[in-house]
Amino acid sequence: MTLGILVPAIVLSETFLTKITATSSDFNIIEAIVANIQHAFTHDKLTSRQLVDFYLDRVKTFNPLLQSLLEANPDARDQADEDDKQREVPFRGGRSVGQVHDFPMLLKDNIATNDKLNTTARSYALLGSKVPRDAGMVKRLRTAGVVIFGKASLTEW
Repeated sequence: MTLGILVPAIVLSETFLTKITATSSDFNIIEAIVANIQHAFTHDKLTSRQLVDFYLDRVKTFNPLLQSLLEANPDARDQADEDDKQREVPFRGGRSVGQVHDFPMLLKDNIATNDKLNTTARSYALLGSKVPRDAGMVKRLRTAGVVIFGKASLTEW
């Protein structure tokens, strides 16, 4: 049964992977570390939008089995597009683009984000509640150019 789930997942992932690696034979997004991704961003081999789309594809493939992502950020692609535009200008207000700029990141579901994402700590009682502001950590991540990709599942419940 597991093989029946994994084979289509691998085929789908490889299809999307081919789209990204078509521009560079030495860049493999599945095996890439942060430095490889930064290099790909710098040399126009990868965009933040492509990276977000890759992760969205992986979520569609594996999340039904793993159930690790509670909610994907509906604005993640727009954030990625904005980050790609900012990367085109090497210096923003005298500051260089940081090391985590353009990187998608998941947050635990108990970390407050003042956006379209729910902050529920995986409790149905909190579904739909709104927080007044981003948590301090989220504010710093956004300032650094991180794309808030979504909310990750918690194991406490």
